[in-house]
Amino acid sequence: MTDLTIRTLDGSTKAFAPDTIAALRGKLRGAVALPGEDGYDAARSVWNAMIDRRPGLVVRCLGAADVINVVKLARDEQLLLAVRSGGHNIAGNAVCEGGLLIDLSLMKSVRIDPASRTARVEPGATLADFDKEAQGFALAAPLGVNSTTGVAGLTLGGGFGWTTRKFGLTIDNLISADVVTADARLVHASEEENQDLFWALRGGGGNFGVVTSFEFRLHPLGPEVLSGLIVHPLDEAGELLSRYRRIAKEAPDELTTWAVMRKAPPLPFLPAEWHGKEVLIFAACYSGDMKDGYEAIKPLRELGKAIADVITPQPFTAWQTAFDPLLTPGARNYWKSHDFADLPDAAIKAIVDAVRTLPSPECEVFIAHVGGAMARVAPDATAWPNRNAHFVMNAHTRWRDKAQDAACVAWARRLYDATASFASGSVYVNFMPEDENDRVANAYGANYRRLAKIKRRYDPQNLFRMNQNIQPDK
Repeated sequence: MTDLTIRTLDGSTKAFAPDTIAALRGKLRGAVALPGEDGYDAARSVWNAMIDRRPGLVVRCLGAADVINVVKLARDEQLLLAVRSGGHNIAGNAVCEGGLLIDLSLMKSVRIDPASRTARVEPGATLADFDKEAQGFALAAPLGVNSTTGVAGLTLGGGFGWTTRKFGLTIDNLISADVVTADARLVHASEEENQDLFWALRGGGGNFGVVTSFEFRLHPLGPEVLSGLIVHPLDEAGELLSRYRRIAKEAPDELTTWAVMRKAPPLPFLPAEWHGKEVLIFAACYSGDMKDGYEAIKPLRELGKAIADVITPQPFTAWQTAFDPLLTPGARNYWKSHDFADLPDAAIKAIVDAVRTLPSPECEVFIAHVGGAMARVAPDATAWPNRNAHFVMNAHTRWRDKAQDAACVAWARRLYDATASFASGSVYVNFMPEDENDRVANAYGANYRRLAKIKRRYDPQNLFRMNQNIQPDK
């Protein structure tokens, strides 16, 4: 058996003899997967099919001790290191080319304490894993909108979704985390212990270590919520979005409404003549008493003349999977995103005009409605500073044929440029593609300098660099 070659932090490679790899296998509860071995391709495959990287070595961890052993190896040998949890991040930073990959996807435990309304969640758990377990007790934490997303990446980047206006960001509900730092120590971070690390973890991405366990605060919710879709012709979008803007701003915290513009998928409740035509979809979720929800949603239902209105009580776990069929793995994806404090008519026009020229049938633009409880947290209370955003636009290009790469990416960039003058300048790090490293400082604003100092303390050599990277302060 020949030596194994792994890429290092300086771009060179280092050879490891078979007995070194065998010794590593002997230390682990989990498994080592070399190219061609069982588990290797599963670990390196991520949601965005544009990312096709081949690590030199994969370790599929089963616990904190495994993570400590692998981080120690990477630190001692100065190996290029990537950390994969759910593998859903648009930038593809979960996988490195030629380096060492820590795969956490097998660590999927979710443990609910209904008495204290808390959850302990391992980093390989998906939103579906978390939601299904928590909803068994009619409890929830604010998470994202696609159930195959990993809890770890969502949380470390901030995390927002259907219940953010009522309960805050995902990080606003993080109580503590167990973290393997760059010096291969397991530390506990909370408001009482390692407070600076805890502050940085709440929005700072994977820059500060490998989280092996998250502790979340839970809230009563469900098991049913009032939720669903209202579909309109795109030709009415300019007028309807102007009126929607007021409805969104006046909405109670319990009501979240997102606007999605795309070609209509063949949904069973849509008349066949609308399949494949451009539409405006209002997606709504009310996180409160059902009777109050009907009243709160009434202004949205009174907008225009809908093609379809399918807002109804349904299990929260079902609503959390509503968009999964449009976001399955295997497609090529590229995103461009802006935060908006407001949504002026000129921005609406630019967005609607772009939707008329979608480069692929699976492309879409969504405008997420945030604010509420999220906005009542001070910008410097966590690493995530963008508390004044009321709308988040994401130009989501999605296609299958590599030959369409240039056209789809160019379309997203044109829309990004056309709406830039209306945006706040900040951005959600989980929506940043791999070519946006120049936006990292803007993503954190006034918090960036503090993050760079914490990075220097916990990772001065920048071992954890496969992320939207924060450089250690010098």
